[in-house]
Amino acid sequence: MADLIIRPATEADLPAVGSVTVEAYRADGYVGAHDDYATMLADAESRFRDAELLVAQDEQGTVLGSVTVVHPGTPYAEISRPGELEFRMLAVSAAARGRGVGEALVRAVFDKARAEGIDQVVLSSSEKMLAAHRLYGRLGFTRLPERDWAPVPGLNLLAYAYGMRL
Repeated sequence: MADLIIRPATEADLPAVGSVTVEAYRADGYVGAHDDYATMLADAESRFRDAELLVAQDEQGTVLGSVTVVHPGTPYAEISRPGELEFRMLAVSAAARGRGVGEALVRAVFDKARAEGIDQVVLSSSEKMLAAHRLYGRLGFTRLPERDWAPVPGLNLLAYAYGMRL
């Protein structure tokens, strides 16, 4: 997508990042209006401080999506181990869906992993996020069922990995 720019988030992007992330998860029915996870999704400032946020923007500077990139042992890490890079909270605004924004953000995570000499990219995804699972399959992720987990009863997260071809 020629008009798409992927870059590290700035402090000025944080309100839009929080808003787009909550909107994306809410639109797909993954969070409710007063859900604790919605509060975490809206808190782009904490992710900016404790992880790395990448944004996708159009040529006019509108934030279309974002992804949180984390290293093992850091506050937002869930399943990553040494030698892996993890991403979380991949989100694309409803208006930008179908334009390759999610794929571009994931590929930016791959680029970051390669630049850091990291062997594998991992993530957890709700079993209900079928569109995301299709994207991960198309990009070459494989399932890691031994790392599946449930942060709370009834919320089953599926683990995926992408082996970097360095």
